[in-house]
Amino acid sequence: MIVERLEALGEDRVIAGENWTSRRLLLRDANMGFSLHDTIIHPGTTTHLHYTNHLEAVYCVEGKGAVELVGSGERVPIEAGTVYALDQHDEHLLIAESRMRMVCVFNPPLTGREIHDEDGSYPLPEPSSAS
Repeated sequence: MIVERLEALGEDRVIAGENWTSRRLLLRDANMGFSLHDTIIHPGTTTHLHYTNHLEAVYCVEGKGAVELVGSGERVPIEAGTVYALDQHDEHLLIAESRMRMVCVFNPPLTGREIHDEDGSYPLPEPSSAS
């Protein structure tokens, strides 16, 4: 069994971007087949994301905002209790009206040090030595 506590995460597991802070609870080295993150999105921000190498599911547990699909312009309101899954590697904008707390799952799992590149994605994962 693996047990992690948010308040006990080391600095190496807390990654801050311009618009967000990701607390990385479960990573690739846990060998679960996914990674699990507790992420704070800063209020009043818009973040361009496009996970070309990963699938992501997001559960909003706090706050209010929207996800806007780039291309179609479809805008989906997000608030506590909403789940959205980017099952088509959807290019999108995450718009935070207030501070948002999101629980995020990535497949393939992240190693923990990734930050978004210029197109809003994470790099293709390197092969794992456990694979």
